[in-house]
Amino acid sequence: MAIGEFARRAGVAASALRFYEAEGLLAGRRSPGGRRLYRRADLRRVAFVRVAQSVGLSLADIRTALATLPEQRTPTRADWQRLSRQWQPLIDERIATLVRLRERLASCIGCGCLSLKTCALVNPADVVAVRGPGPRYLLGERPPATPGRNATNPPKARRPRRARPPGA
Repeated sequence: MAIGEFARRAGVAASALRFYEAEGLLAGRRSPGGRRLYRRADLRRVAFVRVAQSVGLSLADIRTALATLPEQRTPTRADWQRLSRQWQPLIDERIATLVRLRERLASCIGCGCLSLKTCALVNPADVVAVRGPGPRYLLGERPPATPGRNATNPPKARRPRRARPPGA
């Protein structure tokens, strides 16, 4: 199948197919005239990639999974069941992260979030940044316990003084 028809049948843009090829997820062939061609069975491989992406797997995870298939063949039902069992811990962790986000979203989701007032109290001077990038508390880390202060009940912030314009 030529790339245009294949893209239409697969429900993706031709540019996505070229990207999948560049990432090693799909192997197209070339016609004598240089046009990209795909086997009909490759439709299932693209569907596999899209489903895996929809559950939040990275392209690296998908590439690793596809590499376990002999001779670059299309995944079967048994392959999908085996791979999905391997992915369950990863998906469970992502679900747990989303639950933490949902529970903390209304107040403070930790350092790196959009709540600068709260984070300035829970994470003064961004000291948690040494633990790594991103919202460390949202990712499951806990702020250090301080008597009378915690992430869910931080002390009230003082309103910063406004600078006066020169000559005022």
